[in-house]
Amino acid sequence: MTLTRSLAALVLGITISISAASAQEPTRIRFTLDWKLQGVHAWYFWAQEKGYFAAEKLAVAIDQGEGSAATVTRIMSGAYDAGFGDINAIIQNAATKPGEAPVMVYMIYNKAPFALLTKAASPITSFKDLAGKTLGTPPGGASFKLLPLLAKKNGIAYDAIKILNVAPNLQEQMLLQGQVDVIAIFTVTSYMNLVALKLDPEKDFRWISYSDSGVDLYSNGVMVSRRLATEKPEAVKGLVRAINKAMREVLASPDAAIELLAKQEPLLNAAIEKQRLIYAARTLIATPEAAELGIGDVNEQRMAQSVDTIVAAFELPRAPAVTDVFSRSFLPPKAERVMPDLGN
Repeated sequence: MTLTRSLAALVLGITISISAASAQEPTRIRFTLDWKLQGVHAWYFWAQEKGYFAAEKLAVAIDQGEGSAATVTRIMSGAYDAGFGDINAIIQNAATKPGEAPVMVYMIYNKAPFALLTKAASPITSFKDLAGKTLGTPPGGASFKLLPLLAKKNGIAYDAIKILNVAPNLQEQMLLQGQVDVIAIFTVTSYMNLVALKLDPEKDFRWISYSDSGVDLYSNGVMVSRRLATEKPEAVKGLVRAINKAMREVLASPDAAIELLAKQEPLLNAAIEKQRLIYAARTLIATPEAAELGIGDVNEQRMAQSVDTIVAAFELPRAPAVTDVFSRSFLPPKAERVMPDLGN
């Protein structure tokens, strides 16, 4: 009897020890960015360096990306658990592969960075002026894919626009050389390309936002795999809490954030990446809607309209529900998601 009790106590002790060890083991999350290291990625590394991930019992490994849409396919392949990418790519995959696409849990780019760019002296002042003009664009770019829908919304014939396929890294140069009249771009990229060329993006160029031309979309944010959201919801909440805290601190202290980021990539151009960070914050993140709802959330009606827009633009077989592509259930309270003052 004594031996039996001793063995039972030993087994119980081992079980408790194993359970305690498991409880202390951090949840490992493989996180992919949308592109090479830039200022707009500062908050992920801030959360890591300041111990915010660790405080949530998370071990987050951050890798560079291959594009906003590639974030979705990387997560769907199982190679990554979470990442920073485009919700419009989620919509496309949710329409064709229901239940497999990741879900957005924290919207960052409340306004999509899709736009037309032309010289300040150009006669092109709105989308309606594109008829008969030559537009340069990478053939696979999201800005290009939305052009037929924009043409329809603005009452011009799409085939009246002369489309010239160009490499992404040559767009601005071709516009400067007069080889094209206008280019379809991603604002946060082209703006800094022009700065790097020592040009003034505000005075020398005209920016025509898609959102002002009839296509008002959301864009990049934090997304997680269906498996992570289902099996480890508390880990997802912790991930969002950590990123949200870091993001607000980064936006309030951009110099310190870029200094920290430069430790990750010594070749980083700190001046340009700080400007990219501030530009993205002011044009894509700090919108009236974000001020009303708090960073990370979306307007249900606008999100539904965005889904319909993407379904029409890409001729998708079905329109996924808003809950198929975005979930606010992992967000911290609104009081913790207030946009900090960006200064002048």
